[in-house]
Amino acid sequence: MAYTTQQLISILDREMQASWQGKRVLLSAEERFNDPVLSLALGCEKISKVYAYREFREQIHEYQHQYKVSGLIWRTCRFQGESISYPELHNQLAAIPEDKEILQNSKESVLRFWRDRSRHLKLWLLGKERQRMTVEMAEELAKEAEWAEMDATLDELYIGLCWGNPQECRYQWAMPESGCRRIAAAPNEPSAIKI
Repeated sequence: MAYTTQQLISILDREMQASWQGKRVLLSAEERFNDPVLSLALGCEKISKVYAYREFREQIHEYQHQYKVSGLIWRTCRFQGESISYPELHNQLAAIPEDKEILQNSKESVLRFWRDRSRHLKLWLLGKERQRMTVEMAEELAKEAEWAEMDATLDELYIGLCWGNPQECRYQWAMPESGCRRIAAAPNEPSAIKI
């Protein structure tokens, strides 16, 4: 019987702890790291810890694909007395092909929650600079997205409109094949909190 998603998360947590406590050593880490300046700054020990964990995580990703173990966790977002649960890729796991379909199937319920809760708030497209936007502009971006995810503060609601590879969508280098546009709904201008 294959490990579950939660079991893999626990295994990765324990392995990360062991790596940072120096209980895992990757002897070839220095050979793999080609930056002499950073090698001197970080030292062999830190480089070894990073690569030991990274290689272990890659083995977990291979295991996920081999045994079709999802990388998704269910997250609950609460805002204005209401809540919604939706799937999200765990930051240390890989997405298997079936995961993207689950993300896509949850898009409409996330958008419904977003529309209902953000109705009386001002919308802002987040990026290098904030840009005020209309509901129509947000709806156009929502049409282009493959799936959606949310975060909230006490009085601000954030939606991520994502597409492409779930493992790469948060990285700027993955654009335009993968990405995630973030919109804030706030009573006024959104705070400077990074969510």
